[in-house]
Amino acid sequence: MTYRTPDLLDSYPSLEACEAGLLHFGGIRRFHGRAVTLRAFEDNSLVRELVRTSGEGRVLVIDAGGSRRCAMLGDLLAQSAAANGWAGIVIDGCIRDSVAVAGMPLGVMALGVQPRRSEKHGQGVRDVPIRLLGARVAPGDYVYADEDGIVFAPDRVAD
Repeated sequence: MTYRTPDLLDSYPSLEACEAGLLHFGGIRRFHGRAVTLRAFEDNSLVRELVRTSGEGRVLVIDAGGSRRCAMLGDLLAQSAAANGWAGIVIDGCIRDSVAVAGMPLGVMALGVQPRRSEKHGQGVRDVPIRLLGARVAPGDYVYADEDGIVFAPDRVAD
């Protein structure tokens, strides 16, 4: 990939960028694709549903309300996402099974790790505009993630 998030922001200062706080957990540290958005608090039912569909190089962006009480993603769901062609998953929340996730061909960024699994009550809403660590992201926006952070763009600005 030829982009660097600092260069994108220098060239396009109006782009949205997440505040510091997200850490890399996946086997891929630089990833990009169109956003599929999800708002779900401590319930990963819709995450499970989405990662079982064809990702087509997209990035699942989850507003989990910053919860650190449970994990929204574990090794089985990450494995499904990688197998189904998702480029990455970004979570304003936690993951678990971090050692296994680190070995997968998938970009994963989250606030931290938490061994407790989430609830499963079918709660959440997808394909809505969300805020993630101070940045606005809408369904279909482009997500660019690398070692320096995450940038959201309404239109494609790099490969």
